[in-house]
Amino acid sequence: MHDARGPETEAQQALDELFNEDLLPFKLEAHKVESIGPAEYQIRFHDSRLHSVDVSRRRGHRFKDVFRAAVLDRVKKLSGRLRWPVRNK
Repeated sequence: MHDARGPETEAQQALDELFNEDLLPFKLEAHKVESIGPAEYQIRFHDSRLHSVDVSRRRGHRFKDVFRAAVLDRVKKLSGRLRWPVRNK
């Protein structure tokens, strides 16, 4: 199924959702989404803690879902103290 929003919009939407769900310790912005092969993308960020994520989308899987999983996996592997956002709820 094709999504008319495109990978750039889906990537940023996924990042915003992860941050709002308190699954990311810092806000990220998808600066650039590059196609590096058939169904393969590199998403670049303007952040010193996380520079980019590579995503390979398999048939039947949504880009947004695969991207979310890739970002969460990379954040888990980051070393050092990460500052989680303080929320006023």
